[in-house]
Amino acid sequence: MEEDFSKYNGEGTTLRKAQLRMLEILVEVDKICRKHNIPYWLDSGTLLGAVRHGGFIPWDDDMDIAMLKKDYLKLRKFLLLELPPDMVFLDWKNERYFGHVFGRVIDKNSYLIRPVRTFQIQENGIFFDIFPLEQVAFFRLKKIIDYFYGRFYRRLHGFGNSKFEYAISLIFYPLALSMTWFAKFLALFFGKNKLTHSFGGCRVVKPRYKSDIFPLSKLNFENKEFFVPGNYHSYLTLLYGDYMRMPPVEKRASHELKFCFYEK
Repeated sequence: MEEDFSKYNGEGTTLRKAQLRMLEILVEVDKICRKHNIPYWLDSGTLLGAVRHGGFIPWDDDMDIAMLKKDYLKLRKFLLLELPPDMVFLDWKNERYFGHVFGRVIDKNSYLIRPVRTFQIQENGIFFDIFPLEQVAFFRLKKIIDYFYGRFYRRLHGFGNSKFEYAISLIFYPLALSMTWFAKFLALFFGKNKLTHSFGGCRVVKPRYKSDIFPLSKLNFENKEFFVPGNYHSYLTLLYGDYMRMPPVEKRASHELKFCFYEK
């Protein structure tokens, strides 16, 4: 007997309304990517939702895509110019206190209440994240370096309120930055097939391989077609293991966001 997931995101629920708003953002980003021939793919829980549920994971309250960093740098220019007026694009280049090295398209007709507010940005609506991925020589080395670099970077960009941690980060950030340069140099020789989030972009280092991603394929997500890794089975297995197994109720985690909507 199939499980009834309507208790999470049944029609008319606040979560379902938020998910559909995220889908609107994805449609706009997909349109811009296709227009400018910029490859992307559904990532993480969004990809898992496409494969296992044909759409959102019922309890999921965010959405992710990924792309190569060189493509991300192209896309951000078009997003700043071509998004509809009720959406705004932010990242570490145009919002000092964003605190992360990835991009976020934010809906202007909503507002989020978070359990913990760790940094201040100019928009705080329902969001959609775009993760730039780059080559890495060794996943373990990336994890070690990013533990320090990511922590220092976030403290210097408004993440957290400790003046002591800010001062420590100010002192040691240049050293951590030089370590990232060394790691990127190694990646030129040993990282042709290995991808991970940019330094400072994500605290969890999960292996991804170009050979699993390209050439891209397509899958239906909420009755619309979007790009996914060509070998999404291998991709998801690396991220989640037995990804088709439904987690027990107590492990169905979300970000515990509360959504408020403005009238359009």
